[in-house]
Amino acid sequence: MHAIASLAGRVLLSAIFISSGINKISGYAGAQSYMESHGLPGALLPLVIAFEIGAGLAVLLGVFSRWAGLLLAGFCLASALVFHLNFADQMQAINFMKNLAMAGGFLLLFANGSGRYALRPD
Repeated sequence: MHAIASLAGRVLLSAIFISSGINKISGYAGAQSYMESHGLPGALLPLVIAFEIGAGLAVLLGVFSRWAGLLLAGFCLASALVFHLNFADQMQAINFMKNLAMAGGFLLLFANGSGRYALRPD
């Protein structure tokens, strides 16, 4: 049961980052504009896309997933602090809490590893 739950957790945790990275490619100008509106250089967008897709795939496949999980936990916390601090907007407050919850899931992945069903079990 533990191995199946670990696999399901990795699938669910990785899905948002893989799809988000792909969506940033198709909506590049909008994503770049959104980053710039929050004081970040739009030139960082290719790195963000590569990170989201690469780290998401690492978690999904169970390849260096502990380290990918730790990096994604930091990414979630940084994203919450940069993009979702307007608590007067209920959606931003929800997104802030979502990012904190995802960071928690990634920290659990870092602590416990990818489980049995992984290409490179930790």
